[in-house]
Amino acid sequence: MMKATASATLSAMRPSSHWTGWGQWLALMTMTTDHVTRYVLPYSWDTAWAGASIGRIAMPLFAAMVAWHGLFNTRNPLRYARRILVIGLIAQLPYMLMPRPSDAFVLNICFTLAAGLAWGTLLERVIRQLETAPRPDPRGVLLVVLSFGAWYVLGNWVEYGHHGLLLIPLYMLAMHHLHRAGTSFTERFGAAMAAMPVLLVAGQMNTTDMAKSFTVGTCLCILLLAAGAARLIPGVPIKMPRRLWLAWYPAHFAAIAMIVNWPG
Repeated sequence: MMKATASATLSAMRPSSHWTGWGQWLALMTMTTDHVTRYVLPYSWDTAWAGASIGRIAMPLFAAMVAWHGLFNTRNPLRYARRILVIGLIAQLPYMLMPRPSDAFVLNICFTLAAGLAWGTLLERVIRQLETAPRPDPRGVLLVVLSFGAWYVLGNWVEYGHHGLLLIPLYMLAMHHLHRAGTSFTERFGAAMAAMPVLLVAGQMNTTDMAKSFTVGTCLCILLLAAGAARLIPGVPIKMPRRLWLAWYPAHFAAIAMIVNWPG
């Protein structure tokens, strides 16, 4: 009985995740639009604007859903990160077959998301320990220091680089404070300050003003959801099939690779 009551209380504390059902469809559509216009459609069609606008919604939206589920909806965020990593490993070969302006080796966005979630989970656990313990655990502090070294090195190899790796930990920090903030000015102000780094990093992730605007705008919408707007979002009428969600990233790259590398 007590266990059931505790579970009900925990569920009540969690924000509504209905928005992620809509987010899955939007993320796949915007990502596919970006990749099709970038790699498949002829340059003469002048569709670069689509990638610089619609396409810039995908990455911050994927990162937001990963951060949200890692923070609110899964008991084992590291196992969740491993699942994302497996998808990245499957997708890496077709990803490497995409036409690129340089031959530099880059790990696809799943590696960025998995590493960002693992890092965010580590930081969240250390912060939680600091809030409850009279003194910091030296092992936790050492892990945080080492994690910044890993961020510096890995940022040279993954898609979206150092800024991309920062996005999920900053999302998790902001979502935590926005969701738990009370009605007092101090709490609301603190939550707003926790959200600012997300927007600052998002503004550094692209080069053109249009791309920056869509990326920052997407992050701002997510932060509003974390601040309470999520409860206003109804459930999605058609839920994303799990197999489609897991397979689309590597499968769409494989299809594009066949099109762009087809002989003749």
